[in-house]
Amino acid sequence: MHITQALLHWYDGSRRELAFRGTRDPYRVWLSEIMLQQTRAQTVEGYYRRFLAQFPDVYALARADEQAVLKAWEGLGYYSRARNLHRAAQVIANELGGQFPDTAEELQKLPGIGPYTAAAVASIAFDQPVPAIDGNLIRVLSRLYLVEEDAGIPSVKRRLYQLGLGLMPAARAGDMNQALMDLGATICLPGTPDCGVCPVSGYCLAYKEGEPERLPVLPRKKPPREIPVAVVLLRHGNKIFVTRRSQALLKGLYVFYLLEQEDMAGIRRHLATRGIRPVSLAEIGQARHIFTHRVWQMRMYLCDVADDTMPGEGQWVTKEEMDALPFPTAMKAAGGWADTLLG
Repeated sequence: MHITQALLHWYDGSRRELAFRGTRDPYRVWLSEIMLQQTRAQTVEGYYRRFLAQFPDVYALARADEQAVLKAWEGLGYYSRARNLHRAAQVIANELGGQFPDTAEELQKLPGIGPYTAAAVASIAFDQPVPAIDGNLIRVLSRLYLVEEDAGIPSVKRRLYQLGLGLMPAARAGDMNQALMDLGATICLPGTPDCGVCPVSGYCLAYKEGEPERLPVLPRKKPPREIPVAVVLLRHGNKIFVTRRSQALLKGLYVFYLLEQEDMAGIRRHLATRGIRPVSLAEIGQARHIFTHRVWQMRMYLCDVADDTMPGEGQWVTKEEMDALPFPTAMKAAGGWADTLLG
C-alpha cells in the first residue's frame, strides 16, 4: 500500500481546487461525473454551478421539462448525457424515494451510468473501495505496473481493474480515485509525463524501464467519416425555420434545415419537391464539427422564401424564440449567422 499512502499524501497537499470537489452529496458527485465525461474539468466548472442553480436537487431535475435540461446543457456536447441524466433523476425521485443507490453495481442500473461513473460516485459519495477506471487511470496503471499489452483487450482491462482495486484503501477510496485522476491529468500525461515531480515515480516500473511515454498501448481508432452537410437558413421576414431532431445524433435539440450531400442545385430541387421556390439562395459560409464517429463538413446557405410554407416538421421562430431553444454546438456558426440575419 506504499503507492496508496504516497498518492494520498500528495493529494492532500496538491489536489486541484475544483467547484465540484469537497462534497459527498451523491447528486452533486453524479452530476459532476456525468459532465466530466468527454469534457475538460475547467469547462465543466461553470456549467456545474449554473446547472445546480437551476436544478439544485434530484427532485428539481426530475420535475424539469427535457427541453429546459437540454438548454442548460447547451454547449457541453454529447447530449445523450443530459437526456440520461434527466431520466435517471426521474427514476431516483419517483421510484427510489430520492435515495441514490450506494454501490457501483446498483448505480449501473440507472440510465447513463456505466462502470466508470458508478465507481466514481460509489467511491466519492459512499466510500466504496472500487477503482474508477477511465483514460487517466488506464495510463497511470499501465505505467506503474508496466502493462504492455493492448488496454482494449478484455483480459487486459480486467487486469488493470484488479491492479486499481489493489490500490483502494479501506477508507478514503474517493480521495484515492481523485488522486489517481489528478495524477493522470497533471503529471502522468499522455506523451511525455513529468516524472521528475511524480510522487510515485519510485514505484513506477515504466519509469524504471526508461520509456514511460510509450504506455499505455491503446487500440487504434478508426478515423471519423467525413459527411458534407448543407445547413439552409430558411428565412421568411423576421423568422427562420428550425426543426427538432428526432434522430439519435443530437436527438431533442433544435437545428436549422439540414440536407446531407447536397449542393446549391440539389437544395433547389429538394425545396421544389416541398412546394418551396426560393426568392434568393446564396452560400454564406462554411464550418466543420467533429463528432465521435463522423465529421460534418458544413456549407451554410441563406434562402429567402416568399411565404411560411414549411418543408417538413418544424416551426418558424423569431430571434427571441430561437434564443430560448436548445441548439447543439454543431449549429454555433450557423446560429451566429441567424442572429445577424434576424437582427
